[in-house]
Amino acid sequence: MDYSKEVEGKRVHDHFNKNMTTLARCIWVPCPVIIGAGPSGLATAACLKERGIPSLILERANCIASLWKLKTYDRLCLHLPKQFCELPLMPFPANFPTYPTKKQFVAYLESYKNHFGLEPIFNKTVVSAEFDHGCGFWRVKTLGLKQEETEYVSKWLIVATGDNAKEVVPKIEGMDDFGGPVVHTSSYKTGRLFRGKAVLVVGCGNSGMEVCLDLCNSNARPSLVVRDSVHVLPQEMLGRSTFGLSMWLLKWFPVRLVDRFLLLVSRFMLGDTERFGLQRPQLGPLELKSRSGKTPVLDVGTLAKIKSGNIKVYPGIKRLTYRAAEFVNGRKENFDAIILATGYKSNVPQWLKEEDLFSDTDGLPRKSFPSGWKGERGLYAVGFTKRGLLGASFDAKRIAEDIELHWLVEAKSFMAFSHSRSPAQS
Repeated sequence: MDYSKEVEGKRVHDHFNKNMTTLARCIWVPCPVIIGAGPSGLATAACLKERGIPSLILERANCIASLWKLKTYDRLCLHLPKQFCELPLMPFPANFPTYPTKKQFVAYLESYKNHFGLEPIFNKTVVSAEFDHGCGFWRVKTLGLKQEETEYVSKWLIVATGDNAKEVVPKIEGMDDFGGPVVHTSSYKTGRLFRGKAVLVVGCGNSGMEVCLDLCNSNARPSLVVRDSVHVLPQEMLGRSTFGLSMWLLKWFPVRLVDRFLLLVSRFMLGDTERFGLQRPQLGPLELKSRSGKTPVLDVGTLAKIKSGNIKVYPGIKRLTYRAAEFVNGRKENFDAIILATGYKSNVPQWLKEEDLFSDTDGLPRKSFPSGWKGERGLYAVGFTKRGLLGASFDAKRIAEDIELHWLVEAKSFMAFSHSRSPAQS
Protein backbone atom coordinates (compact mmCIF):
# COMPACT_ATOMS: atom_id res chain seq x y z
CA MET A 1 0.00 0.00 0.00
CA ASP A 2 1.28 3.52 -0.81
CA TYR A 3 2.27 5.12 2.46
CA SER A 4 0.39 8.39 1.93
CA LYS A 5 -2.81 6.39 1.48
CA GLU A 6 -1.92 4.29 4.51
CA VAL A 7 -1.64 7.46 6.57
CA GLU A 8 -5.03 8.66 5.41
CA GLY A 9 -6.45 5.28 6.35
CA LYS A 10 -5.00 5.52 9.81
CA ARG A 11 -6.65 8.90 10.27
CA VAL A 12 -10.05 7.35 9.61
CA HIS A 13 -9.79 3.89 11.11
CA ASP A 14 -7.53 4.19 14.16
CA HIS A 15 -9.62 2.59 16.89
CA PHE A 16 -7.45 3.86 19.72
CA ASN A 17 -9.03 7.29 19.55
CA LYS A 18 -12.73 8.16 19.44
CA ASN A 19 -12.17 11.87 18.90
CA MET A 20 -11.83 12.00 15.09
CA THR A 21 -11.29 15.77 14.98
CA THR A 22 -8.24 15.48 17.19
CA LEU A 23 -7.00 12.43 15.27
CA ALA A 24 -7.26 14.28 11.96
CA ARG A 25 -4.83 16.87 13.32
CA CYS A 26 -2.17 14.46 14.61
CA ILE A 27 -0.72 11.67 12.50
CA TRP A 28 1.77 9.08 13.67
CA VAL A 29 4.31 8.36 10.94
CA PRO A 30 6.40 5.19 11.46
CA CYS A 31 8.95 6.21 8.83
CA PRO A 32 11.07 9.27 7.97
CA VAL A 33 9.31 12.56 7.24
CA ILE A 34 10.93 14.53 4.42
CA ILE A 35 10.30 18.28 4.16
CA GLY A 36 10.45 19.35 0.52
CA ALA A 37 9.64 17.62 -2.78
CA GLY A 38 12.42 19.15 -4.81
CA PRO A 39 15.30 17.13 -6.30
CA SER A 40 16.88 16.70 -2.83
CA GLY A 41 13.72 15.33 -1.22
CA LEU A 42 12.94 13.05 -4.15
CA ALA A 43 16.49 11.70 -4.21
CA THR A 44 16.41 10.91 -0.49
CA ALA A 45 13.01 9.20 -0.74
CA ALA A 46 14.25 7.07 -3.66
CA CYS A 47 17.42 6.02 -1.81
CA LEU A 48 15.34 5.07 1.23
CA LYS A 49 12.85 3.13 -0.87
CA GLU A 50 15.64 1.17 -2.53
CA ARG A 51 16.53 -0.07 0.96
CA GLY A 52 12.94 -1.00 1.75
CA ILE A 53 12.25 2.08 3.84
CA PRO A 54 9.12 4.15 3.06
CA SER A 55 8.94 7.88 3.68
CA LEU A 56 6.41 10.68 3.86
CA ILE A 57 7.19 13.79 1.78
CA LEU A 58 5.57 17.11 2.73
CA GLU A 59 5.60 19.88 0.12
CA ARG A 60 4.28 23.44 0.50
CA ALA A 61 3.58 23.88 -3.23
CA ASN A 62 1.12 21.98 -5.41
CA CYS A 63 3.81 20.15 -7.40
CA ILE A 64 7.25 18.64 -7.17
CA ALA A 65 10.30 20.79 -7.94
CA SER A 66 8.31 24.00 -7.53
CA LEU A 67 11.42 26.18 -7.87
CA TRP A 68 12.17 24.67 -11.27
CA LYS A 69 8.56 24.60 -12.45
CA LEU A 70 7.31 27.93 -11.15
CA LYS A 71 10.27 30.22 -10.43
CA THR A 72 12.77 29.84 -13.25
CA TYR A 73 13.07 31.62 -16.58
CA ASP A 74 12.10 29.93 -19.82
CA ARG A 75 15.54 29.70 -21.46
CA LEU A 76 17.20 28.08 -18.46
CA CYS A 77 19.37 25.03 -19.12
CA LEU A 78 21.50 23.08 -16.69
CA HIS A 79 24.86 24.82 -16.41
CA LEU A 80 26.69 21.54 -15.82
CA PRO A 81 26.68 18.42 -18.04
CA LYS A 82 23.86 16.01 -17.28
CA GLN A 83 26.12 13.32 -15.79
CA PHE A 84 26.87 15.69 -12.91
CA CYS A 85 23.18 16.51 -12.35
CA GLU A 86 21.42 13.15 -12.38
CA LEU A 87 19.80 11.88 -9.19
CA PRO A 88 20.76 8.54 -7.60
CA LEU A 89 19.64 5.27 -9.19
CA MET A 90 18.31 6.77 -12.44
CA PRO A 91 20.35 8.45 -15.21
CA PHE A 92 19.03 10.98 -17.69
CA PRO A 93 17.60 9.56 -20.92
CA ALA A 94 20.36 8.91 -23.44
CA ASN A 95 18.72 11.20 -26.02
CA PHE A 96 18.87 14.24 -23.74
CA PRO A 97 21.49 16.84 -24.74
CA THR A 98 24.62 17.46 -22.68
CA TYR A 99 22.94 20.46 -21.03
CA PRO A 100 19.23 19.59 -20.63
CA THR A 101 16.67 22.37 -20.84
CA LYS A 102 14.41 23.36 -17.97
CA LYS A 103 11.54 21.48 -19.60
CA GLN A 104 13.65 18.34 -20.01
CA PHE A 105 14.92 18.47 -16.44
CA VAL A 106 11.39 18.84 -15.04
CA ALA A 107 10.27 15.90 -17.21
CA TYR A 108 13.17 13.87 -15.80
CA LEU A 109 12.09 14.69 -12.24
CA GLU A 110 8.50 13.67 -12.99
CA SER A 111 9.74 10.37 -14.45
CA TYR A 112 11.94 9.91 -11.39
CA LYS A 113 8.98 10.40 -9.06
CA ASN A 114 6.84 7.96 -11.02
CA HIS A 115 9.61 5.38 -11.39
CA PHE A 116 10.04 5.12 -7.63
CA GLY A 117 6.34 5.51 -6.85
CA LEU A 118 6.82 8.65 -4.77
CA GLU A 119 3.63 10.47 -3.80
CA PRO A 120 4.30 13.68 -1.84
CA ILE A 121 1.53 15.33 0.14
CA PHE A 122 1.17 18.74 -1.50
CA ASN A 123 -0.02 22.10 -0.16
CA LYS A 124 1.39 21.41 3.31
CA THR A 125 3.42 24.33 4.63
CA VAL A 126 5.56 23.45 7.62
CA VAL A 127 5.18 26.13 10.28
CA SER A 128 7.21 24.41 13.01
CA ALA A 129 9.22 21.28 13.64
CA GLU A 130 10.47 20.48 17.11
CA PHE A 131 11.88 17.48 18.93
CA ASP A 132 9.69 16.35 21.82
CA HIS A 133 12.03 15.10 24.53
CA GLY A 134 9.09 13.69 26.43
CA CYS A 135 8.22 11.08 23.82
CA GLY A 136 11.46 11.08 21.81
CA PHE A 137 9.91 12.04 18.46
CA TRP A 138 9.83 14.98 16.06
CA ARG A 139 6.59 16.95 15.88
CA VAL A 140 6.04 18.63 12.52
CA LYS A 141 3.15 21.08 12.35
CA THR A 142 1.73 22.11 8.97
CA LEU A 143 -0.96 24.36 7.51
CA GLY A 144 -3.03 23.40 4.46
CA LEU A 145 -4.71 25.54 1.82
CA LYS A 146 -7.65 26.26 4.13
CA GLN A 147 -5.33 26.95 7.07
CA GLU A 148 -6.19 23.56 8.54
CA GLU A 149 -3.56 22.36 10.99
CA THR A 150 -1.99 18.90 10.85
CA GLU A 151 0.76 17.55 13.05
CA TYR A 152 3.01 14.69 11.91
CA VAL A 153 4.99 12.76 14.52
CA SER A 154 8.06 10.77 13.46
CA LYS A 155 11.33 9.38 14.71
CA TRP A 156 13.21 10.85 11.75
CA LEU A 157 13.09 14.33 10.20
CA ILE A 158 14.86 15.04 6.90
CA VAL A 159 15.11 18.70 5.93
CA ALA A 160 15.22 18.89 2.12
CA THR A 161 14.11 22.50 1.58
CA GLY A 162 17.61 23.48 0.47
CA ASP A 163 19.33 26.84 0.44
CA ASN A 164 16.98 28.34 -2.17
CA ALA A 165 13.65 28.30 -0.33
CA LYS A 166 13.23 32.06 -0.02
CA GLU A 167 14.08 34.95 -2.33
CA VAL A 168 16.76 37.40 -1.24
CA VAL A 169 15.46 40.92 -1.85
CA PRO A 170 18.03 43.60 -0.97
CA LYS A 171 17.07 46.89 0.59
CA ILE A 172 18.08 49.63 -1.82
CA GLU A 173 17.57 53.25 -0.92
CA GLY A 174 14.70 54.74 -2.94
CA MET A 175 13.31 51.44 -4.20
CA ASP A 176 9.77 52.51 -3.33
CA ASP A 177 10.24 55.66 -5.38
CA PHE A 178 11.48 53.98 -8.56
CA GLY A 179 8.02 53.96 -10.16
CA GLY A 180 8.63 51.05 -12.53
CA PRO A 181 8.61 47.25 -12.21
CA VAL A 182 11.06 45.81 -9.67
CA VAL A 183 10.95 42.01 -9.84
CA HIS A 184 13.04 39.13 -8.54
CA THR A 185 14.28 36.59 -11.07
CA SER A 186 11.84 34.13 -9.49
CA SER A 187 9.12 36.09 -11.31
CA TYR A 188 11.07 36.59 -14.55
CA LYS A 189 10.14 34.32 -17.47
CA THR A 190 11.27 35.90 -20.73
CA GLY A 191 12.93 39.01 -22.09
CA ARG A 192 10.16 39.45 -24.65
CA LEU A 193 8.13 41.28 -22.01
CA PHE A 194 10.85 43.95 -21.85
CA ARG A 195 11.44 44.49 -25.57
CA GLY A 196 12.71 48.02 -26.20
CA LYS A 197 13.04 48.74 -22.47
CA ALA A 198 16.11 49.78 -20.51
CA VAL A 199 16.45 47.12 -17.82
CA LEU A 200 18.87 47.09 -14.89
CA VAL A 201 19.81 43.61 -13.67
CA VAL A 202 21.15 43.56 -10.10
CA GLY A 203 23.46 40.62 -9.44
CA CYS A 204 26.16 38.99 -11.56
CA GLY A 205 25.85 35.29 -10.76
CA ASN A 206 24.87 32.70 -13.34
CA SER A 207 21.22 33.80 -13.24
CA GLY A 208 21.98 37.51 -13.59
CA MET A 209 24.34 36.90 -16.49
CA GLU A 210 21.88 34.65 -18.31
CA VAL A 211 18.93 37.00 -17.76
CA CYS A 212 21.01 39.80 -19.28
CA LEU A 213 21.72 37.62 -22.31
CA ASP A 214 18.04 36.74 -22.64
CA LEU A 215 17.08 40.42 -22.46
CA CYS A 216 19.70 41.30 -25.05
CA ASN A 217 18.47 38.59 -27.42
CA SER A 218 14.92 39.91 -26.95
CA ASN A 219 15.90 43.43 -28.11
CA ALA A 220 15.81 44.95 -24.65
CA ARG A 221 18.61 47.23 -23.42
CA PRO A 222 20.08 45.49 -20.37
CA SER A 223 22.65 46.78 -17.91
CA LEU A 224 24.32 44.71 -15.22
CA VAL A 225 25.20 45.75 -11.67
CA VAL A 226 28.46 44.11 -10.57
CA ARG A 227 29.03 45.07 -6.96
CA ASP A 228 31.52 42.35 -5.97
CA SER A 229 34.37 40.52 -7.65
CA VAL A 230 33.41 37.52 -9.73
CA HIS A 231 35.10 34.67 -11.59
CA VAL A 232 33.84 34.20 -15.14
CA LEU A 233 34.97 30.96 -16.80
CA PRO A 234 34.13 29.43 -20.18
CA GLN A 235 31.43 26.77 -19.91
CA GLU A 236 33.76 24.46 -21.80
CA MET A 237 37.51 24.42 -22.37
CA LEU A 238 39.80 22.08 -24.30
CA GLY A 239 36.77 20.24 -25.65
CA ARG A 240 35.42 19.30 -22.22
CA SER A 241 33.07 20.94 -19.71
CA THR A 242 35.01 23.22 -17.40
CA PHE A 243 33.44 21.54 -14.38
CA GLY A 244 34.26 18.04 -15.59
CA LEU A 245 37.81 19.02 -16.46
CA SER A 246 38.23 20.62 -13.03
CA MET A 247 37.02 17.48 -11.24
CA TRP A 248 39.43 15.35 -13.26
CA LEU A 249 42.40 17.64 -12.59
CA LEU A 250 41.67 17.69 -8.86
CA LYS A 251 42.32 13.95 -8.75
CA TRP A 252 45.95 14.62 -9.64
CA PHE A 253 46.83 18.17 -8.63
CA PRO A 254 46.26 20.51 -5.65
CA VAL A 255 43.37 22.98 -5.90
CA ARG A 256 45.57 26.08 -6.24
CA LEU A 257 47.45 24.60 -9.18
CA VAL A 258 44.16 23.67 -10.87
CA ASP A 259 42.88 27.20 -10.24
CA ARG A 260 45.97 28.68 -11.90
CA PHE A 261 45.40 26.46 -14.91
CA LEU A 262 41.69 27.41 -15.16
CA LEU A 263 42.48 31.12 -14.95
CA LEU A 264 45.24 30.83 -17.55
CA VAL A 265 42.97 29.09 -20.06
CA SER A 266 40.13 31.50 -19.25
CA ARG A 267 42.40 34.47 -19.89
CA PHE A 268 43.34 32.98 -23.26
CA MET A 269 39.73 32.24 -24.24
CA LEU A 270 37.87 35.20 -22.73
CA GLY A 271 40.53 37.87 -22.39
CA ASP A 272 40.98 40.14 -19.39
CA THR A 273 37.51 40.39 -17.82
CA GLU A 274 38.62 43.24 -15.56
CA ARG A 275 38.70 45.52 -18.62
CA PHE A 276 34.92 45.20 -18.76
CA GLY A 277 34.19 45.84 -15.06
CA LEU A 278 34.37 42.22 -13.91
CA GLN A 279 37.07 42.15 -11.24
CA ARG A 280 38.35 38.70 -10.29
CA PRO A 281 38.59 37.68 -6.60
CA GLN A 282 42.02 37.11 -5.09
CA LEU A 283 41.25 33.46 -4.40
CA GLY A 284 40.97 31.12 -7.37
CA PRO A 285 37.53 29.89 -8.48
CA LEU A 286 37.72 26.42 -6.92
CA GLU A 287 39.31 27.57 -3.67
CA LEU A 288 36.74 30.35 -3.35
CA LYS A 289 33.93 27.86 -3.98
CA SER A 290 35.32 25.54 -1.31
CA ARG A 291 35.72 28.30 1.28
CA SER A 292 32.63 30.42 0.73
CA GLY A 293 30.30 28.44 -1.51
CA LYS A 294 30.41 31.21 -4.13
CA THR A 295 30.02 29.63 -7.57
CA PRO A 296 31.98 30.92 -10.57
CA VAL A 297 29.96 32.11 -13.55
CA LEU A 298 30.05 29.74 -16.52
CA ASP A 299 29.74 31.98 -19.55
CA VAL A 300 27.09 31.00 -22.11
CA GLY A 301 27.49 34.06 -24.34
CA THR A 302 26.93 37.02 -22.02
CA LEU A 303 30.56 38.14 -22.00
CA ALA A 304 30.57 38.65 -25.77
CA LYS A 305 27.55 40.96 -25.39
CA ILE A 306 29.37 42.89 -22.68
CA LYS A 307 32.46 43.25 -24.87
CA SER A 308 30.35 44.51 -27.78
CA GLY A 309 28.65 47.10 -25.57
CA ASN A 310 25.18 45.55 -25.88
CA ILE A 311 25.23 44.94 -22.13
CA LYS A 312 26.60 47.75 -19.98
CA VAL A 313 28.27 47.08 -16.63
CA TYR A 314 27.89 49.34 -13.60
CA PRO A 315 29.22 49.18 -10.03
CA GLY A 316 26.99 49.06 -6.94
CA ILE A 317 23.83 51.15 -6.64
CA LYS A 318 23.95 54.13 -4.28
CA ARG A 319 20.25 54.95 -4.53
CA LEU A 320 17.23 54.72 -6.79
CA THR A 321 15.11 57.65 -7.86
CA TYR A 322 12.10 57.86 -10.18
CA ARG A 323 12.94 55.64 -13.17
CA ALA A 324 16.67 56.10 -12.55
CA ALA A 325 19.61 54.66 -10.62
CA GLU A 326 22.57 56.50 -9.14
CA PHE A 327 25.70 54.37 -8.82
CA VAL A 328 28.53 54.50 -6.30
CA ASN A 329 30.87 56.00 -8.90
CA GLY A 330 28.56 59.01 -9.26
CA ARG A 331 26.99 58.09 -12.60
CA LYS A 332 23.24 58.27 -13.01
CA GLU A 333 21.23 56.45 -15.68
CA ASN A 334 17.55 56.07 -16.54
CA PHE A 335 15.84 52.66 -16.51
CA ASP A 336 12.35 51.34 -17.18
CA ALA A 337 12.58 48.22 -14.99
CA ILE A 338 14.80 46.47 -12.46
CA ILE A 339 15.35 42.72 -12.15
CA LEU A 340 16.85 41.44 -8.92
CA ALA A 341 19.12 38.48 -9.64
CA THR A 342 20.07 38.42 -5.98
CA GLY A 343 19.53 34.74 -5.30
CA TYR A 344 17.86 32.77 -2.55
CA LYS A 345 18.42 31.70 1.02
CA SER A 346 17.35 28.99 3.45
CA ASN A 347 14.11 29.45 5.39
CA VAL A 348 14.92 26.76 7.97
CA PRO A 349 15.32 29.16 10.95
CA GLN A 350 11.69 30.26 10.47
CA TRP A 351 10.26 26.86 11.35
CA LEU A 352 12.87 24.42 12.71
CA LYS A 353 13.26 24.66 16.49
CA GLU A 354 16.76 23.26 16.74
CA GLU A 355 20.18 24.73 17.48
CA ASP A 356 22.78 22.05 16.77
CA LEU A 357 22.69 21.05 13.09
CA PHE A 358 21.54 24.32 11.51
CA SER A 359 22.80 27.85 12.08
CA ASP A 360 20.06 30.30 13.03
CA THR A 361 21.95 33.01 11.14
CA ASP A 362 21.92 31.70 7.58
CA GLY A 363 19.85 28.52 7.97
CA LEU A 364 22.68 26.31 6.70
CA PRO A 365 24.37 23.39 8.46
CA ARG A 366 27.01 24.55 10.91
CA LYS A 367 29.47 21.93 9.67
CA SER A 368 30.82 22.24 6.16
CA PHE A 369 30.68 19.59 3.45
CA PRO A 370 30.90 16.61 3.73
CA SER A 371 29.90 16.63 7.42
CA GLY A 372 26.73 18.75 7.46
CA TRP A 373 24.20 16.07 6.53
CA LYS A 374 23.54 14.55 9.97
CA GLY A 375 22.39 16.03 13.26
CA GLU A 376 21.24 14.57 16.54
CA ARG A 377 18.06 12.62 17.41
CA GLY A 378 17.20 11.54 13.88
CA LEU A 379 17.61 14.94 12.19
CA TYR A 380 19.15 15.13 8.71
CA ALA A 381 19.88 17.78 6.08
CA VAL A 382 20.02 17.28 2.30
CA GLY A 383 20.70 19.82 -0.43
CA PHE A 384 22.57 22.40 1.65
CA THR A 385 26.11 21.61 0.47
CA LYS A 386 26.33 24.46 -2.10
CA ARG A 387 27.51 21.75 -4.47
CA GLY A 388 24.37 21.51 -6.55
CA LEU A 389 22.62 18.30 -7.47
CA LEU A 390 25.83 16.31 -7.09
CA GLY A 391 26.04 17.35 -3.44
CA ALA A 392 22.37 16.59 -2.85
CA SER A 393 22.83 13.09 -4.25
CA PHE A 394 25.78 12.54 -1.94
CA ASP A 395 23.67 13.59 1.06
CA ALA A 396 20.71 11.42 0.00
CA LYS A 397 22.84 8.27 -0.18
CA ARG A 398 24.49 8.89 3.17
CA ILE A 399 21.16 9.56 4.89
CA ALA A 400 19.55 6.40 3.51
CA GLU A 401 22.54 4.31 4.60
CA ASP A 402 22.44 5.78 8.10
CA ILE A 403 18.69 5.36 8.61
CA GLU A 404 18.87 1.76 7.38
CA LEU A 405 21.21 0.91 10.26
CA HIS A 406 18.46 1.75 12.77
CA TRP A 407 15.33 1.18 10.68
CA LEU A 408 14.11 -2.24 11.80
CA VAL A 409 14.69 -1.69 15.52
CA GLU A 410 13.35 1.87 15.57
CA ALA A 411 10.30 1.11 13.41
CA LYS A 412 9.20 -1.74 15.67
CA SER A 413 9.74 0.46 18.74
CA PHE A 414 7.75 3.27 17.14
CA MET A 415 4.80 1.07 16.26
CA ALA A 416 4.69 -0.27 19.79
CA PHE A 417 4.78 3.27 21.17
CA SER A 418 2.10 4.59 18.78
CA HIS A 419 -0.33 1.84 19.84
CA SER A 420 0.36 2.40 23.53
CA ARG A 421 -0.91 5.98 23.51
CA SER A 422 -3.33 7.99 21.40
CA PRO A 423 -2.68 11.35 19.69
CA ALA A 424 -5.17 12.95 22.07
CA GLN A 425 -2.78 12.17 24.93
CA SER A 426 0.18 13.86 23.22
